[in-house]
Amino acid sequence: MQRFYRSLSEKDRRRYAAVEAFKLGWGGITYISQFFECDDKLIRNGMKELEQEAVLNQSGVRQSGGGGKSAFETIEGLDAAFLRVIAQHTAGLPMDETVKWTNLTRQEIAELPKSQGIAVSVTVVDQLLEKHHYRKRNAQKRLATGTHPRAK
Repeated sequence: MQRFYRSLSEKDRRRYAAVEAFKLGWGGITYISQFFECDDKLIRNGMKELEQEAVLNQSGVRQSGGGGKSAFETIEGLDAAFLRVIAQHTAGLPMDETVKWTNLTRQEIAELPKSQGIAVSVTVVDQLLEKHHYRKRNAQKRLATGTHPRAK
């Protein structure tokens, strides 16, 4: 029973624990919370969900609109600060203005806006690079400048 419980999604765990607690009656919530090693609030929330018809018909595991807001919504002037910081480190193809790259690593780009009071993660840097059409620079092939000392 515990292995089955652990294989369920978060939403299904709540509901399954609530069903088992309903079956046991008085003291069921305490017993099931100890048996499944879960919080009794989880079981109570599952019981509330089982009583609501609209909640039972939801397909997603979590509520829509949950979670934190993206850095683009919360940090004012993020795009402008990113473009100012990266402008000195940008290169591109002279024949195609849409192809551009930077010689900085993602970690270095994440450190630079801190001087302007903007803290961003490497994940946000990835999103900014993609948004502004930056590419990874292709590795350059180097010509051999001489012969190997053993080849003489």
